[in-house]
Amino acid sequence: MDKTQRKPILRKPRWLYTQIEGGEKYGMVEDTIAQNGLHTICSSGKCPNRGHCWKHGTATFMILGDRCTRACRFCATMTGHPLPPDGTEPIKIARSVKAMGLKHAVITSVDRDDLPDKGAAHWAETIREVRRLCPNTIIEILIPDYRGQELQTVLDAKPDIVGHNLETVERLTPSVRSRATYRNSMAVLQEIAAAGFIAKTGIMVGLGEQPDEVTQLLREAREAGCRMLTIGQYLQPSSAQLDVVEYVHPDTFALYKQQALELGFDHVESGPLVRSSYMAEQSFVSMMVKSNETHSDAPQASANRQA
Repeated sequence: MDKTQRKPILRKPRWLYTQIEGGEKYGMVEDTIAQNGLHTICSSGKCPNRGHCWKHGTATFMILGDRCTRACRFCATMTGHPLPPDGTEPIKIARSVKAMGLKHAVITSVDRDDLPDKGAAHWAETIREVRRLCPNTIIEILIPDYRGQELQTVLDAKPDIVGHNLETVERLTPSVRSRATYRNSMAVLQEIAAAGFIAKTGIMVGLGEQPDEVTQLLREAREAGCRMLTIGQYLQPSSAQLDVVEYVHPDTFALYKQQALELGFDHVESGPLVRSSYMAEQSFVSMMVKSNETHSDAPQASANRQA
């Protein structure tokens, strides 16, 4: 390409603009996070829905620090050499969940490949502390690509929903994610589902994937036992991350949702501004209502809490 030629600028369509929001609950969430020295993916990941969620008194906590040992090309979270895990973080998370009055708490983490167990024990302690202080709160977690004993350590703490994101289609995975592989992530979802937990995954579109590749991903994720799904538009957090290849039209998101439901997913959130924890509480409630209406013997999430 001639050096004088510039790559065409993709203009953000109207359906991606959001309003600046605030209010009393927004301030409460901000203060709670700051006072406890906690991190959220809302801020670290530059989520476009932060204002909306914080306005309604919710946030997605991020544990194990704010530095990731991986450098995925879509993610704005800082990468580098993390500090040792904060041993007081589990109780701080639990106290924050209680202070915010959350009926549905969502927790994620950075990758910690520097730790012998990749942070699995810290995850388990966090889940147990939240359960101890907030026994009626639904705990939804979004974990790294844990397998085997690492995954079992987390599952033994009895979360209600266990998510692991595929992020993108198989062909694009090597250029989008730094260490995680498509096949390993699919196996993670399969292990979660096989253990009897509600498995959830999320993907981004607009990175150059083809519709048939998305359909194949949906089919494989469902065959792995995944029950919940989120599909959202990839938005470039800064010039350091991958460029947006396409702004996907809302009609295409509706089509993907229809396909996923026809494949047997229990609940699907699909839209330009959807993220992994988008409408998490409402999604879970909707899924359980639908499940109970369809199957009178459908297992409740609380069944996973039994020893």
